[in-house]
Amino acid sequence: MDMIHVRAVCPPDLTGRAEALLGGSPYVLNLIVQRGAARNPDGDSVACDVLTGAANEVLRGLRDLQIDVRGSVVIEPVDMAFSGRASEGASRRLGTLANAPVWEQVEARIRSEGRYAPSFYLYLVIAGLIGAVGIVTNSQILIVGAMVVGPEYGAIVAVALGFDRGDRRMIRSGLTALCAGLLLTIAVTLLFALLIRGFGLQSHAFDRGLRPVSDLINSPNFFSFAVAALAGIVGIVSLTEARTSALLGVFISVTTIPAASAISVSTAFGSWSEARGSLIQLLVNITVLIAVGAAALRWQRAIWRRVARGDGAQA
Repeated sequence: MDMIHVRAVCPPDLTGRAEALLGGSPYVLNLIVQRGAARNPDGDSVACDVLTGAANEVLRGLRDLQIDVRGSVVIEPVDMAFSGRASEGASRRLGTLANAPVWEQVEARIRSEGRYAPSFYLYLVIAGLIGAVGIVTNSQILIVGAMVVGPEYGAIVAVALGFDRGDRRMIRSGLTALCAGLLLTIAVTLLFALLIRGFGLQSHAFDRGLRPVSDLINSPNFFSFAVAALAGIVGIVSLTEARTSALLGVFISVTTIPAASAISVSTAFGSWSEARGSLIQLLVNITVLIAVGAAALRWQRAIWRRVARGDGAQA
């Protein structure tokens, strides 16, 4: 049975109301209240386990009391629990809602991907270089490797969350990181591609114009749009359900880093139409992923609210 552990530091004047809120829910287990036990911030320590299907309602109640503002609230996943009959009965009463995502966890997961440390730009550049090697050697394996290494999807989904939440700061920081990172990647990869051309290191097939890998990347069409849209939906669903394997599939389906690499390689070899096609491919993928990601987040929330109303609870 899925549950989360909630730890809160509660101002003494709110502890009674928080205890009543948590103790009155059949989906809250193992409630512990310790008066005056917390420091920095000072207050009463409150801890409990909550069935995930009811977590959104419980956490909303704690926020309504402003415990997250005047004190603190920490959420932790519970990997294993030996539950009794009370928790099993509560889980059955939740019905379909027992599988509802905890939106605070989902957003925290997305926000953690939206932190743009120097390593974010390093991974982008390295992924671009790997992609360039894959293009000049016609190696699809290296293109897939570049897709997996590239961290740009984290920034894309953070921008999607920003649009969904109306958070301009998140949108601005995400788009800035994407633009700066991709421009840096294209510049460094261009220098690398010029070295490859200067020393004649490209494959003979690539030199003769046999470029199946780059032709696939620099030829945007209806399927480019379709794959990006489908990947955007799967990416958001896999994030809400914490399915790593499905998210990995998204990484190797979206032509962002390979398109950036193709822009550089095509420019270095004077293939201007191919460079233009790769640029269109890159812009289409990023735009569609952001738009579909924001819509999928809103769509999932709406579905779970309807499920909650149908089950007589609130997601």
